Amino acid sequence: MKSLILFLLVLILGIAFSSGIIIFILDERLPESKESQEALWLAEKMSESMNKVAYDSLRFISWQYGSHYFDWNKKEDSVKVIWADIEVNVSTETLEGMAYQGGIILIGDQNKKAVNQAIQYFNNDSFWLVAPYKLNDPGVMLSSVKIPKGYGLLVTYTQGGSTPGDTYLWLLDENYFPRGWKMWVKMLPIGGVKSKWMGWKKKKALGFLEILRHLIGTKRRLKI
Repeated sequence: MKSLILFLLVLILGIAFSSGIIIFILDERLPESKESQEALWLAEKMSESMNKVAYDSLRFISWQYGSHYFDWNKKEDSVKVIWADIEVNVSTETLEGMAYQGGIILIGDQNKKAVNQAIQYFNNDSFWLVAPYKLNDPGVMLSSVKIPKGYGLLVTYTQGGSTPGDTYLWLLDENYFPRGWKMWVKMLPIGGVKSKWMGWKKKKALGFLEILRHLIGTKRRLKI
């Protein structure tokens, strides 16, 4: 028995030591940067390459991320969030909302808990969807960074969302279009984790009947 305990302790210490070495080797410090007109210019060029004008004109965005479903009314700053048997309608401005579970309205602390969970889901899942369009959010700090190829735009979110303080380095190509990014975020133990931002597809605008079929299909899928 003592030998087994000793073996487990050695194994745990070995894993912890190895993990520490890996983090030490892979961890990357934030690059040197400076707030400047160049950073503002890069943000503007990136927004142009991403056709932000078209994004801003959108009234509704519906999507699924994992087991979470969202119907976001950008113009009215409201969103419907659905997961499991819970549905929450919440204002993205006031952060107040109403929650239902199994079609029954929740009240008091149960409603507050569900609304807070919906806000966290929306903050996280919408960020991964529209991150390139969030360069002008309140509390954003923009800095330019020299990289071997293309352009580097460092974006720090000092307020808002569920994890203020997170920083992202956008890696832009010669046309100022994002091809990837590096992350310094609270949820990751290693700084500078790189991820590609690719696979963009151009879609034609949906007609009225196509939109109607999509909405009906969504409601059937969600059993509303």
